[in-house]
Amino acid sequence: MKHRPTLFVLAALAWASLAGLSVSGAEQVPLPTSQTQANVAITRGINYLLSIQLPNGAITDSPKNNSTAFTSLSIMAMLSVGHLPTDQTREGEALRKALALVLDPSRQDKSGYFGKADKSGMEGHGITTLMLTEVLGMGVNDDQDELIRTRCQKAIDLILRSQQHPKKDPSFRGGWRNTPTAKDADLSITIWQVMALRSAKNAGFDVPKEAIDDAVAYIKRSFVRRSRGNKEAACFTYQPKVERGAFAMTAAGIVALSLCGEQDSIEVRDATKWLTTAPVDPTAWYYHGTYYFAQAMTQRDGNMEAQGRQRVEDLLLTRQSPDGFWDHTSTDNEYATVGIGGRVHCTSLAVMSLGVRYHFLPVYQR
Repeated sequence: MKHRPTLFVLAALAWASLAGLSVSGAEQVPLPTSQTQANVAITRGINYLLSIQLPNGAITDSPKNNSTAFTSLSIMAMLSVGHLPTDQTREGEALRKALALVLDPSRQDKSGYFGKADKSGMEGHGITTLMLTEVLGMGVNDDQDELIRTRCQKAIDLILRSQQHPKKDPSFRGGWRNTPTAKDADLSITIWQVMALRSAKNAGFDVPKEAIDDAVAYIKRSFVRRSRGNKEAACFTYQPKVERGAFAMTAAGIVALSLCGEQDSIEVRDATKWLTTAPVDPTAWYYHGTYYFAQAMTQRDGNMEAQGRQRVEDLLLTRQSPDGFWDHTSTDNEYATVGIGGRVHCTSLAVMSLGVRYHFLPVYQR
């Protein structure tokens, strides 16, 4: 049985309308200027990703490392604004080629791990697992859907085993680090596993309550309060017992807890207040932080969501290159042209940040 087809069909029609395309029977309502600018930026970003796709289907600027993870991010960027693998369009063809690459047997080892072959580690594994659980039911045929489900199940089982590794230090229990056998954990890796598990649960996979409870406990151990003068910061840190909280990790903590059903917890409420005025990290985590922030604000109501949307546009629209990509400038950090600061990574995260508002991907649903 196809998984969530109606959502994506409606998403494609909604995106066409938002982008100013003709939709039969739909009334065309002029968009606010900033929203129109955001849609133009999204289209330019997608076009850049399409322009660099390799003959084997990979969408990457780092063929030797992270190619599965970067291709998966690119797929999610296109899905997040309504493009489907079944579309008879340039985007649909690109999605079919990219998805076939990720599903190639060489990309996932026998244990279910996606992070070994492309050296992307558990972050890459979480990204790829999330992508596959989101696209489940949208394959080109029933055979591909069944293959996606098989790949997902093995990947989810590895995430669950990794969380419960018997040698993990108690303070890190419930979280994840960069290898399946790591004895510690950090929030930057944990957020992707939590998103993958939440998406998997949405897609009908069995995700034990204990796994979610343990993840919540770990994330809350990463929450700190600190005072500077008359101001108090309530934020999340990279690891427990690390004093300094930052924009990217605070946004990640809010998203992770919200996905685990803790959206009304005091940690989320107080951290959200701090996050709305906190400076964005001018580092390799700029685009990670913006993406997590976009998700975090979309989970809120009323003015807070609108203010968050405007801030995301302010953070991203002026940083897009004339060729449509985003990346870190040479002054941002040492990752300016490779790895987490590369163009495919940054562009995919930027497109998803601008597209989160449309709630097209199931994991973005409230």
